[in-house]
Amino acid sequence: MRPILSLCLLALTLASCGGEKEKKARPPALVEAAPITRATFTDTLEAVGTALANEQVVLSAPVTERITSINFADGAQVSRGQVIATLAVGQERAELAAAEAQALQANQQLERIQALKKRGFATVASLDQQVAAANSARANAQLARASIGDRIIRAPFSGWVSLRTVSPGAIVTAGTAIATVSDISRIKLDFTVPETRLSMIREGQPIKAVSSAYPDRPFSGTIATIDPVIDPATRAVRVRAILPNPDKMLKPGMLLTVSVAARQRQSLAVPELAVVGEGDERYLFIVAEGKARRVKVATGMRQNGLVEILDGVKPGQKVVTDGVVKLSDGAPVRLAGEDREPPKVADRAATGA
Repeated sequence: MRPILSLCLLALTLASCGGEKEKKARPPALVEAAPITRATFTDTLEAVGTALANEQVVLSAPVTERITSINFADGAQVSRGQVIATLAVGQERAELAAAEAQALQANQQLERIQALKKRGFATVASLDQQVAAANSARANAQLARASIGDRIIRAPFSGWVSLRTVSPGAIVTAGTAIATVSDISRIKLDFTVPETRLSMIREGQPIKAVSSAYPDRPFSGTIATIDPVIDPATRAVRVRAILPNPDKMLKPGMLLTVSVAARQRQSLAVPELAVVGEGDERYLFIVAEGKARRVKVATGMRQNGLVEILDGVKPGQKVVTDGVVKLSDGAPVRLAGEDREPPKVADRAATGA
């Protein structure tokens, strides 16, 4: 029995020694590393803005009257001065005819009195009275013409009309909307910027805007105006940018996400996977003399898969970019792509070399 126990203890001891040898013989961790370089980081201001038409007006009926004609199609393009709608003008035309007749009669009477005045058969008072009568008649005729002109509704500028909501023959009251004309050849984009970030924007600065309707197409524009007054309630300033809109894809009322590239700078940068976080602290693993040394760093912004490094390392130092989860401070490492050690004599014999 005793020899058997001795043999078991010897076997366990040998197995333990073999495990320690295997543990000691574990190869260094295989990682990827790259030198620390500089990259461009841009301070970006984000905001949400509302699209507005370059010019927009609601054309309404000036008086209560019947519509005799509608001269536009839904969503059609109209030119400046084009007739949009016409209201009934029968009574006004009759009044104009009467006023023109009175003006003609008053002018003829004025000419007769002027002739009599030259011959000494008319007084100055009668001449002045007739001049006033002629002027009044002409004014009445002009008033009748203006009344007719008010009933012919024209586009004040070129643009696109809204969907039609009234029809010929309908009686509309004063103020009833007939059409909305919008100039959307370019878009005004209004957004607000906090007072604390006012120094990051200026007139003429380029912007990018993205609509949820076209998430893969950014629209470019420039800041046109910065409101000189800050809202005391929100402590923000209103900013207006102009976006060209040649293909009419942007519509008034759209909500767009605005991105303003404010300042650019060159800083040390490493890939995001190279940064290890522990609470509020950040670390990198620097490769030197075949070992990974953990270094505490101060980080800045993240952009395009890179992290800005503000302090803690120097340019050119080789940092582990992949495989940091395998490492501890001072752990030996083997870099991916490096030549492996030559095979041992026994290995060469086994391969027939």
